[in-house]
Amino acid sequence: MDEADLIRNAQNGDRVAFAQLMDMHYRTVEKFAYQCGVRLDDIADVTQEVFIKLYRFLPQFNQQRFTTWLYKITLNTARDYYRKEGRETAKEEKLKREGKQTGYQSAETQVLLFEEDRLLHEAILQLDEKYRIPLILFYFQNLSYHQIADVLNITLATVKTRIFRAKNVLKNEMQMNGGVPHGQ
Repeated sequence: MDEADLIRNAQNGDRVAFAQLMDMHYRTVEKFAYQCGVRLDDIADVTQEVFIKLYRFLPQFNQQRFTTWLYKITLNTARDYYRKEGRETAKEEKLKREGKQTGYQSAETQVLLFEEDRLLHEAILQLDEKYRIPLILFYFQNLSYHQIADVLNITLATVKTRIFRAKNVLKNEMQMNGGVPHGQ
């Protein structure tokens, strides 16, 4: 069954079709949430919230590009997740305490095996969100400028400008710090 059939069946209440749709896009949601700055410990929670929202709002889906719509839901869910007062600070402190007690590296460090990838990821996370998200959608999620404009509700020219500026900021940051993001 193709994606359009799965969507149509899921909109009509077919839970098996929704489960297949979820399986098809689960990894994409996790990866994009992580790239948006969601901590590894929170990825499962954010991903679950994305699919709960998807289930609730699927009847309203109007045949635009499904993955574009899914990126919008994921981005908004990731933003909302950390807006809850104190959650991010409490998680950071907990991770620091646990890391000191066990002597283990952080989960992020374990996942990013190559130093260059870790440094680039940290530099990208330091970008202002208006630059970070278009950059991630273009380079890591392979969306076109038009799709990014649709996801973020901005003009095509704004997308191009933000990606250009993000690349320049990243390049300058990495060069100024000898490949080490500012703040290291």
